[in-house]
Amino acid sequence: MKWLDPAAVGRATRTQIDDIGNAARLFLRLLASLGPSLKRFGLIRDQIHFLGNYSLSIIAVSGLFVGFVFGLQGYYTLQRYGSSEALGLLVTLSLVRELGPVVTALLFAGRAGTSLTAEIGLMKAGEQISAMEMMAVDPIDRILAPRFWAGVIAMPLLAAVFSAVGIIGGWVVGVLMIGVDAGSFWSQIQGGVDVWADVGNGVVKSVVFGFTVTFVALLQGFNAQPTPEGVSHATTRTVVVASLAVLGLDFILTAMMFSI
Repeated sequence: MKWLDPAAVGRATRTQIDDIGNAARLFLRLLASLGPSLKRFGLIRDQIHFLGNYSLSIIAVSGLFVGFVFGLQGYYTLQRYGSSEALGLLVTLSLVRELGPVVTALLFAGRAGTSLTAEIGLMKAGEQISAMEMMAVDPIDRILAPRFWAGVIAMPLLAAVFSAVGIIGGWVVGVLMIGVDAGSFWSQIQGGVDVWADVGNGVVKSVVFGFTVTFVALLQGFNAQPTPEGVSHATTRTVVVASLAVLGLDFILTAMMFSI
């Protein structure tokens, strides 16, 4: 059995600590850039259009089909217990609490996150970031910060669209196709969904996921090797790391929000 080289283990540990420290410094820089970024809100607006508007179609279509599936599966499950009139409540709570923020974040990571990573990585490979630094322009304030805050703003809006379209999909299947009473469908939602405990928690989750996915995408692009292979690997890491981070944070936030 070959023993591990202590020097190699030490170098790997030091490298990981350096990476964590650099990521933490970048995150703090981005948080501190809120004020200057708001003064140039046009940059944020353009990035909201790029990240949010171009992701809207896949978010809306996915939400609609998720609503279809939940309406169908929820009806046959509730029918066993004679509670099919609670279909609207089941669909709505599932979407606004969990599926809306989580699925939106996963789709956002695959659509917008990869675009951010590839864009920043290609700018680095083309030495555009180095050129900005030579001209005394901070690339973090000019390039990363507007995209970071645009992602944080766009994520809750996309999650709200996902949940709203999903509820409509559940209504189409439950009321129009199966025949659940429309009054019961909407009254159960109105009486059983709490704005702060349910919708508010979903909004908090979507904001946290917006911070996470956007930061991971920018970090991977900013640290990518300036080669085609480096940009490709960074784009792949964005999807993997962001998806795992979203699922892990979802468990932590759910335990904190809904624990007794």
